[in-house]
Amino acid sequence: MTKRRVLVTAGGSGIGRAMAEAFSDAGASVWIMDISAEAAADCPAEWRRTIGNVSDPVTMESLFRQIDEDWGGLDVLCANAGTAGPTAPVEEQPPGDFRDCVSVNLDGAFLAARGALPLMKREKGGAIVFTTSTAGLYGYPLRAPYAAAKWAVIGLMKTVAMEAGPHGIRANAIAPGCVEGPRIDGVISREAAKKDVTPERLRKAYEGGTSMRTLVEARDIAAMAVFLASDQARYVSGQVIAVDGHTENPDPRLDAGT
Repeated sequence: MTKRRVLVTAGGSGIGRAMAEAFSDAGASVWIMDISAEAAADCPAEWRRTIGNVSDPVTMESLFRQIDEDWGGLDVLCANAGTAGPTAPVEEQPPGDFRDCVSVNLDGAFLAARGALPLMKREKGGAIVFTTSTAGLYGYPLRAPYAAAKWAVIGLMKTVAMEAGPHGIRANAIAPGCVEGPRIDGVISREAAKKDVTPERLRKAYEGGTSMRTLVEARDIAAMAVFLASDQARYVSGQVIAVDGHTENPDPRLDAGT
């Protein structure tokens, strides 16, 4: 990754932070965008940073102008920003909350790719790594806006791969399963309340829904992102790579001995 210029959206914490650290450790120059000024301030001083909402077109256009002025181009985009959204059956989903979730997860990925592609085309190459989810492969009960957006991110990725391939630009998507950390803790807590079970029991159900009987870690997602952006993956494009311990059952049943 030496001399590579890498932008990671939602790079201040969680999966994004792990991605930024992995690229930095591999020798890349790193620029993060995050909605949290506090999270961004806690990142290494040598990283560039922008505070803002990925779903805002004006903010995103400004970000890529600044990248072009300061760096003169971009080699890698990790379109990683996302939000969990509300936990409720479809008929109970507030339309505004549905739209907000889709806006961050899908519009944010679109605006990031839209801004990165002209810079990469000028360089005659580049790599875009979208963060989708196993929810974008199977669906996700009680999480309709999240699942819908993550399915759409896959369609966006495949279209970008088709359009940008002739310019030497590759696009792929990583589909994490449940990733250890505060975010999945919150998801499990809210879902457990809806299902009237303990969070511990629901966590065991999610672990039991994978062949490897485990949740994954952010560093596992980050390692795949670095690989997909590297020359070792120079002919890997248009693919969805699950890093999830192999999901067998996307909706683990609580009565299946868990």
